[in-house]
Amino acid sequence: MNEQVIEKQSHPKGLWVLFGTEMWERFNFYGMRTILTLFIINALMMSEEQSSLIYGGFLGLCYLTPMLGGFIADRFLGNRLCIMLGGLLMAIGQMLLFISATTFSSNLELARTLLYVALGIIILGNGFFKPNISSMVSNLYPKAERNKLDTAFTIFYMGINLGAFLGQLICPIVGDVVDKSGVRDIHAFKWGYLAASLAMLTGVITFYFFKDKYVVTPEGKAIGGLPSKNDSSDYEEGESQKATFTSKSLGIAVLAFIGLSLLFFYVFDQNVIYSIIYASGLTLAGLIISDGSITKVERDRILVIYIISFFIIFFWAAFEQAGSSLTFIANNQTDRNFFGWQMPPSMVQIFNGIFVVAFAIPFSILWDKLRAKGKEPISPFKQAIGLALIALSYFIIANNVKGLGTSGLLAIHWLILLYLIQTFGELCLSPIGLSLVGKLSPKRFSSLLYGVFFLSNASGYALAGTLGSIMPATGEKFTKAQELGIDLQAVLDKTITPSAEQLKLLADNKIRSFNPTFAGFTIHNLYEFFMVFVILCGAASILLFLLTPRLKKMMHGVK
Repeated sequence: MNEQVIEKQSHPKGLWVLFGTEMWERFNFYGMRTILTLFIINALMMSEEQSSLIYGGFLGLCYLTPMLGGFIADRFLGNRLCIMLGGLLMAIGQMLLFISATTFSSNLELARTLLYVALGIIILGNGFFKPNISSMVSNLYPKAERNKLDTAFTIFYMGINLGAFLGQLICPIVGDVVDKSGVRDIHAFKWGYLAASLAMLTGVITFYFFKDKYVVTPEGKAIGGLPSKNDSSDYEEGESQKATFTSKSLGIAVLAFIGLSLLFFYVFDQNVIYSIIYASGLTLAGLIISDGSITKVERDRILVIYIISFFIIFFWAAFEQAGSSLTFIANNQTDRNFFGWQMPPSMVQIFNGIFVVAFAIPFSILWDKLRAKGKEPISPFKQAIGLALIALSYFIIANNVKGLGTSGLLAIHWLILLYLIQTFGELCLSPIGLSLVGKLSPKRFSSLLYGVFFLSNASGYALAGTLGSIMPATGEKFTKAQELGIDLQAVLDKTITPSAEQLKLLADNKIRSFNPTFAGFTIHNLYEFFMVFVILCGAASILLFLLTPRLKKMMHGVK
């Protein structure tokens, strides 16, 4: 009887509590990101290079610390305490940025020190918060309702993007103030950080007051409490309640981490942070699978998580071109006239957030209806569709830039269409990936495996940077070279040999005198550049489609 009642229930109210908590956290995180580099350059008087290094290191470490937060939650503190601890730490970090932005004019060195301390605290807080809020969403649903997780995470994902949209809108409005003459008020940055801090506090307060009433099982038991208070009812039949890592496996993990870090740093020429990220992900994945308590079914399911995480790397490598190559295209070779308004190039990517908020609910309804008819595809199949869609988006844009040359302009509606298709792909892949980790993870590894999953995102971001760097010269480069008296196209085509002086002029103006290469192929134009993403994501999609029957068996009944 109880199972019948459960089946008829809609999504638990606890989902909306977690939705709101995550929304305010994403407001805090994405809001501060919009003004961070501008603050570092304009107020703290650091160079663009220093700013980029700080920003890149900050983002990289934000995806490293979830492993630590996941481990501490699974072994000691539980999800609830880690979420509140992480949220408070991030709010404190934002408040320190507020103080830094208040004191820089009177004590620049103190302001710079506060910057580093603040970012360190935010990184640590993010590590406690990020894997645990996702883990709690999956734990809201009893075993009989795990098939609802794809829909649940799609709704949850809307909260992520709604918060990001609000943060990217409000923090720049109050924190990046420029007058009509183009002069920036460098003392206004503090208000953006204050807004971010208050948003995070709102999220923590929301969670604190509603968690005991709504973030509970259908029987009323608190979800995400201290691991020491879990009992057999919290685990599947026959599931071990505690991980058992041997001294040997821990020792091997330490040696593997050191060896892999050195390999990525010296052989693959990665920076220190990304070397640590890659090494940590591979080491942790190996350590979890070496646990002596893991059954064959659990091992198969964990391997599915690893395989899916690998394919997700290619999706994010293509998707995150929004902040680099696609923004450059929007700035340099796009007619940004939007119903009579000249849209700023940095704002074009905002369509992704708008589309996520608009279509998250329709997608969740779609999964519900397909599930009711017994036609809902399994999660890996949905993710293969996501990869196919992002390949399609780049195929469309590649064919529309094909005839632009060095001076033609792309109509903005093609970029909007690209973001629409990519949003559909994102909704088929990202929330579904979060859901899949929740469905397949043994409870004792749940938060930790979310940490591993987020490392695949970080790897995708790193690959995005590598791929973005192979974008060939666009219109403004040719114009600038012409102003310098250099025929850039002839230089690239190697029909003329530039002088040493000309090469120096090109280098000083950040213009390459050669076409970039990828996997042994020379990238001559934007069409070839975008086709790289078509091939990578298309091939990944086809391979994942082919692997789906095997993955279905390895999931042992989970969809």
